[in-house]
Amino acid sequence: MTSEALDIYSLIGFLGTACIIGAYAYLTYRDDPNPYILHGTNLMGAALLTISLLVHTNWPSLVLEGFWAAIAIFGLVKAGRRRTKTVETPS
Repeated sequence: MTSEALDIYSLIGFLGTACIIGAYAYLTYRDDPNPYILHGTNLMGAALLTISLLVHTNWPSLVLEGFWAAIAIFGLVKAGRRRTKTVETPS
């Protein structure tokens, strides 16, 4: 095990990890989670981890983050469409 200091890209990766773990905890603890917070935080986490993985390449993890980001974007689009329908058809 080496004792070298973490570089900025590793710190960015840890911040991304914190975002994804935080989003999962938010989903678990909230009865009705806000999809913009949930998917936005997941997307931010995937983006930050991708930055880290572009420097410290780990191909399986990089592919995972691509899918994670795509699912988060899909969730944001779906939430946006649902919100638009709600605004267009008031009860």
